[in-house]
Amino acid sequence: MRRIVWVAIAFWVVTVIATGGLAGRLGGAEKNDATTWLPKSAESTKVSELTGKFIGTDVYPAIVVYDRGDAVSSEAARARAEADAIRFGTLPQVRGPVASPVVSDDGKAIQVVVPISVGDKGVTGALPTVKSIREIVSDTGMSVHVTGPAGYGADSADAFSAVNSTLLYVTIAIVIVILLVTYRSPVLWLLPLLCVGVALTVAQGLIYLLAAHAGLTVNSDTEFLLTVLVFGAGTDYAILLTARYREELRRTENRYTAMITAIRRAGPAIAASAVTVALSLLCLVVADLNSTKSLGPVMATGVLVSFAVLTTLYPALLVMCGRWIFWPVAPRFGNPEHGNGRQGRSLERLISSHPRRVWQVTAAILAFLALGLFGLHASGLRAQDTFRTRPDAVVGEQLLLEHFPGGSGDPAQIIGPASEADRLRELAAGVPGVVTVSMPVQVDGLVYLEATTADTTGSDAAFATVKHLRSAVHAVPGAMVGGSSAVALDTQASARHDRNLVVPLVLSVVLVVMAILLRALVAPALVLATVVLSLAAALGVSAVVFDRILGFAGADPSFPLWAFVFLVSLGIDYSIFLMARIREETANHDTAAATVIAMRTTSGTITAAGVVLAGTFAALLTLPLVFAAEIGFAVAFGVLLDTFVVRTVLMPALAIDLGDRLWWPQRPKGDIRNSLIHNMIQPSIMVESE
Repeated sequence: MRRIVWVAIAFWVVTVIATGGLAGRLGGAEKNDATTWLPKSAESTKVSELTGKFIGTDVYPAIVVYDRGDAVSSEAARARAEADAIRFGTLPQVRGPVASPVVSDDGKAIQVVVPISVGDKGVTGALPTVKSIREIVSDTGMSVHVTGPAGYGADSADAFSAVNSTLLYVTIAIVIVILLVTYRSPVLWLLPLLCVGVALTVAQGLIYLLAAHAGLTVNSDTEFLLTVLVFGAGTDYAILLTARYREELRRTENRYTAMITAIRRAGPAIAASAVTVALSLLCLVVADLNSTKSLGPVMATGVLVSFAVLTTLYPALLVMCGRWIFWPVAPRFGNPEHGNGRQGRSLERLISSHPRRVWQVTAAILAFLALGLFGLHASGLRAQDTFRTRPDAVVGEQLLLEHFPGGSGDPAQIIGPASEADRLRELAAGVPGVVTVSMPVQVDGLVYLEATTADTTGSDAAFATVKHLRSAVHAVPGAMVGGSSAVALDTQASARHDRNLVVPLVLSVVLVVMAILLRALVAPALVLATVVLSLAAALGVSAVVFDRILGFAGADPSFPLWAFVFLVSLGIDYSIFLMARIREETANHDTAAATVIAMRTTSGTITAAGVVLAGTFAALLTLPLVFAAEIGFAVAFGVLLDTFVVRTVLMPALAIDLGDRLWWPQRPKGDIRNSLIHNMIQPSIMVESE
């Protein structure tokens, strides 16, 4: 055993050294261009590929908006804007000449559209040029802002820069505090934190290799979600293994023997948890959206690496350190295990005495909370609604809307046969919501036009205009409509397709894994039903919080699916641990007695694990992005709901009420006739059935 300990430590030291350099390069492999997230079959994707013939597929406009106000004359304002436009054209990433400034009809604002080439970095690659533009206009004497796709891309990149600093530090701080409270040791928390750091580094290195050489699409969203998932899942595995190891140290004098027993007893449940999460996440590979499709392999890699590190390196470090690592409350051989406190025993008596009434009331409360789902608006967010703060791009867009048509600088793009150029222009100009249509540009038998819309990019009105525009130009065979609003519209359609496909697939995978683990059919179906009910309640409460308290304008189309996958795969963990322990105890007790024993032995551990996981996802609330805050709140609240309601109340009540029927078609074998605990609690359990 001692030799295995040193082999495990040496293996992970070598692995970290090999992948450490690759992990730091993951950010450079990100693709944050929305068009790269859509499938190749999407109309807006096809248009994006063809626009390379005219303006380049990597070109995004930055819209510089001058608010003249009353301090500067119109002649001076226009002269300054013209001078700035010339300077903009000299910047390295600016593609082609910068058009002359356009004065609003009311004469109070001026806009200059600057085409920026971002290369293969996506729209967030516009950050350096946007910074340079903002420096140029900083001394104009007017209020000047940079917005448009490039402006928003730059501000998004700036916001995501907090992922590798603020988010990481907040997550580490949350984990440290919870581990200190859980372990009541000033040193033990160092081991799980060290192992989680190893897991994150190795996972990031492997994911970089997949992104660089296997075509995996990685973006900023998946990177920050990977961080919190590895910290949450890895720490959970550490807490669960430590609890069983501590339990065995009281029964066994030799710490190596205690660890072997702990791994043999707790390992199957931890493995089932990791496999359930990984397989559930891998179901996302069937999705249409590349951003969703890539989330599966990225997160599954993080979970499996965390499982490998926390079940090999972490046990090795624990046994190497010895019992002193638990100081000042080190477990001693022969000392009894502490059970639940007074409140825990009271809850046990309540559930044991009235299981049916308890689970019916609990289920009704969760169903009531789920009613909030009807208020969840996941049809997408306008660019200005994606931030929780007011960056320069948001201020600029609001100024732009006051003086120019909503689609200024970010028009709908129309491509069709060059022979139909005049007809396409006529059809587009006749669509309600279209303000102007540019003169056709023809290349290689194709024609390119831009239609400026009256409404803000990404708004419902802009979506309606795109639909009408497509309906009109599709009269010309081969004609297509793209642009930012079209991309958002196609993203909505793909998100709906993905939800309808992935949700039943994930539920099926979870049911199969649970059936294999528990070797039963009723118990897995029951667990799955409770988790789905908990998910609905969590999303219902989240919808109310987003709308009434946080004031968000809505949710990203991918939010329901991502929340579903995280909550089902992660939330079911605690039910797995509880049910696995119940099944283990049924070897010597009936199901009702086994349930009480499992509640007593797993209560503190699972509670700590749930709080850690919820805390790591809650760290996403520190980011200034609506999508991150929504995922963070929904998953954190859902995990707490699973921890304190489903695992603590609902599942035990259902298990006691059903009794041995829970294990249909075959009850676990064992002799319960001489069980002391069975004889003690059986009278109270029978009250409800009588």
